[in-house]
Amino acid sequence: MDDEQQAGDMNTRYAPSARGAAKATTRHAQAALAWLDRVDPGTHRRIKGLRLVTAYGLAAALGALQDVTQTVPAGVSVGALAGGFALWASVSEARTTRYESSRDLAILCCAAAFGALTFALFEPLFRQWGRGGAELILVTGAFLAGYLKRFGVTGAGIGSQLYIGQLLAYGMDLAPADSWGIFIALGIGMVAAIVPRVLSGPAEHPVLLPALRSEPTYGGYAVSPALAMGLQAACGALVVVLLNRAFVLAESAWAMTACVYVVATSAVGTAERVRRRIYGTLVGVPIGIVCLPLAEHWPLVVWMLSAIAMIAYAMALPERYDIACGAFAFVLVVTLAASGVHSMALLTARAWETLLGGALGLVASRVVFPLRVVRG
Repeated sequence: MDDEQQAGDMNTRYAPSARGAAKATTRHAQAALAWLDRVDPGTHRRIKGLRLVTAYGLAAALGALQDVTQTVPAGVSVGALAGGFALWASVSEARTTRYESSRDLAILCCAAAFGALTFALFEPLFRQWGRGGAELILVTGAFLAGYLKRFGVTGAGIGSQLYIGQLLAYGMDLAPADSWGIFIALGIGMVAAIVPRVLSGPAEHPVLLPALRSEPTYGGYAVSPALAMGLQAACGALVVVLLNRAFVLAESAWAMTACVYVVATSAVGTAERVRRRIYGTLVGVPIGIVCLPLAEHWPLVVWMLSAIAMIAYAMALPERYDIACGAFAFVLVVTLAASGVHSMALLTARAWETLLGGALGLVASRVVFPLRVVRG
């Protein structure tokens, strides 16, 4: 009887504190939802973020099926390749109707597969040039990522996908014998990208930036803005190749990627993108490194956090490029760790090589046909 009375007294004593904690949790949840509504009033970007995660997960799952893997060379990760095709095609796609979106997603996946195929076919030839030889193939993708912006949203997406495809093939060290795996990844990536978009329907309203006209600052040269951006990205990427050949960079492709994606329609815009990318990376990488114990002991938790970060990535683009870069830097670090990469030097290289690539992109935008924005 005394034990029952004592238990009742303890319940009475701690019940108010438990109710207070529950109320505090509710208030925090309501505040978080209110913040999400302010950032994304129509939930459009959250839906796109969920679509990105779904597309990658679906592609990775289909690519891991035994019936798929037994028909491709052992060195090709079809799931990762198809997931990359589907994920970045979904990022670049910006249409409002199901038909137009599905069409663009198919085109973008084909562009990524073509980029991967070009790398796989030409890799033996360029590999003979020694260290950094294969990376010269990425310079062509860097140029196209800038130059094809002249053809609007779809052209910019195609250029980006060509580079992404080359980058994925470079990371997997694909060769001509792996071509069949690329075609299988293309089919899986198209399905994985299109199905979630068809299911999301009219719930998405892509954000389109206002059209800007640019021109070179020294008018004596008849160079189009798109050609100038392509040359800026290619020159920066070429400098990274030379630096890697001379000093052996940890992951030179990261520096090249940073250089490619900071190039904007003006020198001022490039400087702003460099600043935001550096800020985001310097925040996202340390947070990812702090979460490394989770990657080792609870990889499922890491993949869930990565999915949330990719939703934040989709919500932040295009206005908050710094938050988007921070979210992706976090995803890259923790997923590398969850995949078995635990080298601290390699993971921290994500930060300092991003600084290097951003600095080279900034210099290229000031030196190689610098652009100024003409509004009107």
